[in-house]
Amino acid sequence: MTLTREQVGWRAAQDIQNGWHVNLGIGMPELCANAIPAGREIVFHSENGILGMGPSPAAEDVDPNLINAGKRPVTMLPGASIFDHALSFGIVRGRHLDLCVLGAYQLAPNGDIANWARSSADLLPAIGGAMDLAAGARRIWAVLTHVGKNGEKRLMETCSYPLTGAGVVSRIFTDLAVIDIDGGFLVREIAPGITRDELQDKTDAPLRFAEDCREIAAPVLEAAPEKLQASS
Repeated sequence: MTLTREQVGWRAAQDIQNGWHVNLGIGMPELCANAIPAGREIVFHSENGILGMGPSPAAEDVDPNLINAGKRPVTMLPGASIFDHALSFGIVRGRHLDLCVLGAYQLAPNGDIANWARSSADLLPAIGGAMDLAAGARRIWAVLTHVGKNGEKRLMETCSYPLTGAGVVSRIFTDLAVIDIDGGFLVREIAPGITRDELQDKTDAPLRFAEDCREIAAPVLEAAPEKLQASS
């Protein structure tokens, strides 16, 4: 069985360390903000000019004037700040972010990532700030579904799409596995019920499996984002 989008976001959030300043990309990465373990202080950044974002708001608490770079409603934690794009990208380009979690269309075993919107039919058809983030953040993680909607493999021997960043990704979270970039794709965890052969069959590039490779232990999560914080 594959993990849900919420479970992938939850699993990635468990590895974000206390005190980090973190940018969350558009889409599945945003779910990380709803699943930070209790007692862990993470400062979330959005490139449209927010530092100190909180989890997604409940429907009755949505403020249409408070959105992230993906145009989705967000909350702000005590001490949060709002500023212009110049300062926001100064934070990115000045390498003040400990981590950026990006979505991706393709990844390669050397850490290459391709995540640009591919056509005018996409929600946000533009390169956006991903190139700045890929170059400026100290760490880049990727979250995505292991296989695309049309069955295309996304973990490639070589990316066929234009690169957002070359050799920048260090860890990958999919609905089937947790994978480190370590001389290639090194599988650290695998989804329940998925065999190693099945995972390899859904991957274009060769996989290696860590000696302590284990099953992902993700909680059952509701799809409503506001419930994820309590689940963690």
